[in-house]
Amino acid sequence: MPRPDPTPPLESLKQQFLKIMRWGALFSLTVAAIAVVLVAQGDETVHIHMLIATALGVGLSVMLGIALMTLVFLSSRMGQDADAADHSPKDQHDDRS
Repeated sequence: MPRPDPTPPLESLKQQFLKIMRWGALFSLTVAAIAVVLVAQGDETVHIHMLIATALGVGLSVMLGIALMTLVFLSSRMGQDADAADHSPKDQHDDRS
């Protein structure tokens, strides 16, 4: 009977997720700051509420994208996606020839 691949320990995956999210937060802050500067340069009457909304909207959108893509990569690395992508009948996976 085939044995499933060993899954990596969850603690190391958690460490990888947090490491990626730290870099993602830095990237998100940078992108939000660039967006605020571009919005401030484009309008003569700068409203603080518009700048806050721009920073929060851009920053949180980038963070959400980074978090979701990180979860996709880590679940793929754990092997969680292998069963979802397997569309062949279970009989073909038996090695009892």
